[in-house]
Amino acid sequence: MDRVAALKHGKAHHMEMKNMHALHLFLRLHTFAQVLLLFFSFTAAESRCILFNFGDSNSDTGGFSAGLGFYLGPPSGRLFFHRTTGRFSDGRLYIDFLCEGLKINYMSPYLESSAPNFTHGVNFAVTGGATDPTVTFPLSTQVLQFLHFKNRTRELWPQGSGSLIDENGFKEAVYSFDIGQNDISKAFTANLSYTQVIERIPSILSRIKDALKTIYENGGTKLWVYNTGPLGCLPQTLALRKQNDSKIDENGCLADYNDAAKVFNAGLLSLCDELNSEFKNATIVYTDMFAIKFDLIANHSQYGFERPLMACCGRGGPPYNYVNRMTCGQPTASPCPLGSRYVSWDGVHHTEAANQLIAEKILSSKYSRPKIMLTSLCKDSN
Repeated sequence: MDRVAALKHGKAHHMEMKNMHALHLFLRLHTFAQVLLLFFSFTAAESRCILFNFGDSNSDTGGFSAGLGFYLGPPSGRLFFHRTTGRFSDGRLYIDFLCEGLKINYMSPYLESSAPNFTHGVNFAVTGGATDPTVTFPLSTQVLQFLHFKNRTRELWPQGSGSLIDENGFKEAVYSFDIGQNDISKAFTANLSYTQVIERIPSILSRIKDALKTIYENGGTKLWVYNTGPLGCLPQTLALRKQNDSKIDENGCLADYNDAAKVFNAGLLSLCDELNSEFKNATIVYTDMFAIKFDLIANHSQYGFERPLMACCGRGGPPYNYVNRMTCGQPTASPCPLGSRYVSWDGVHHTEAANQLIAEKILSSKYSRPKIMLTSLCKDSN
């Protein structure tokens, strides 16, 4: 009887182990199914808009600081982030507000080595960026960085690592370009005449064309191109370049600088029209940043701004509050109490208040040709 009992006990134990194994397997499969359900639910709810940005300090979210180890100290970042982030503003840039409107993460700079988030794209814009190949991070280098990023993403995709942007994500992404301001400014600061500055514009446009074609030839079909703003209205330009015989417009801006920007912008619009005809199955949107920013100057009181040509953070007081080598961030400079009353933060870049208005105008499509909403162009591609 003991032997029979032992055999029965052994069979019972074996059956119990089989049942436990089956239960564990069921629980594991059930948990895996729940994880998959959660993943796909999250993916469906999350915006899959993907944005790749190329440009200069107007849209640099920390690339210059990351790439060159440059410390942009207080009071920059005093609003919203409440810390320095490498953004040349008291808070968010216009591209940050665009990200909010698109319901995507704030853009990490390509050069950031510490925990970047490339889920919704990459920001290649770097302070000082220009088409001029002699600058530290020219447009051509930014485009090469994108190509490296895309190739590396392809390598890492099968391993389930990297940005996890797939081929369709790259195809459906929006590629934005905000560059040209430094090219024109650099020409003027080299003491070239107005005519000589204008003569440089075709080469600037040619380099932008090369960049757009490279992106298109590598699968990019949605190109968002900003023209350049009213350079002659920047407090830095007015403080350093205004002469007794300078031509000043009705808003107090340097006419030659703004006129040069207008010539560049007209050429950029023609280029976009040309490429819209040349590129098959592509959309190129030209956005009038000049009109957007100039409106904040010309109609500043409608937006609650008090001194449109004066920097909030700087030294020297009215009319421009800008002194060379005593700029925002230096011990000799100080910020205004309320940046919301100023268009310019540091003499070159905009306050968060101005950036928010700029983003709202961009998202409205009122200043774009063709009138396509960025939120419609940058949509779920799944």
